[in-house]
Amino acid sequence: MVLCPECETDLDVDPEEVDEGEVVSCVECGTEFEVVTTNPFELKLVAGDDDDEDDEESEDGDN
Repeated sequence: MVLCPECETDLDVDPEEVDEGEVVSCVECGTEFEVVTTNPFELKLVAGDDDDEDDEESEDGDN
């Protein structure tokens, strides 16, 4: 079982059936992760999911 690092929901991903570089998504929170390695199985948050930070930066620049 592979758990989502963000919300700890089962990602329903079989580490033996994915390749390094593939992107998997959590059905619960929608966060996307890139498969960094398959043995050991390791995920990395896909860049670009920081929409909230972008909004905060633009708000700060408007003041």
